[in-house]
Amino acid sequence: MSLVGKKFPNITVDAISEMGDDLKINIFEEATKNNKKVLLFWYPKDFTFVCPTELHAFQAALGDFEKRNTMVIGASCDTNEVHFAWLNTPKDNGGIEGVTYPIIADTQRNLSSMLGILDVTNQTFDEEYDTILTEGSNVTYRATYLIDEDGKIFHESVNDMPLGRNVNEYLRLIDAYAHVQKFGEVCPANWEEGKDAMNADRKGVADYLSKH
Repeated sequence: MSLVGKKFPNITVDAISEMGDDLKINIFEEATKNNKKVLLFWYPKDFTFVCPTELHAFQAALGDFEKRNTMVIGASCDTNEVHFAWLNTPKDNGGIEGVTYPIIADTQRNLSSMLGILDVTNQTFDEEYDTILTEGSNVTYRATYLIDEDGKIFHESVNDMPLGRNVNEYLRLIDAYAHVQKFGEVCPANWEEGKDAMNADRKGVADYLSKH
């Protein structure tokens, strides 16, 4: 079920700063109280392979997100202690040293469960031990959420674990949404900042298509 157009869950979770400080983060409040957009991206595990390339890619573009009044927050189901160890591992050894945005530690899997992004293929109940057994890795896919200043989700995407994201696409989507917010126009296929948008009516579409 898509969450686009809905409010982001108003839930507080553990996180860690670049300095190793334990934090409490509520994504909905970060957006609404700070009047900022938020990009929240989930990755499967610390100390893996595609994951550090993504965290460094978001770090390299951090200034571009900040120019767009957008906070970047990473997230996985690893603990703060594992995050801290990874933050202190050099880049040339597969680490994320130099990453400065906060990283959520959803160890209880409360938020990721609410979002429905955990790799859980099946669950069965063991009557003898009165417990639920889970099949699957029970870590998150590469899910990405863009949240506006009202705490509403205006984009979500989920990649399978081997597929890394294109950071520039999220910048483009933020630009497009900001254009809609400011001008009330809609943004056609492959729209980028500085290109023509159009009015959301038949004439607007006809005028746009006649020029392109």
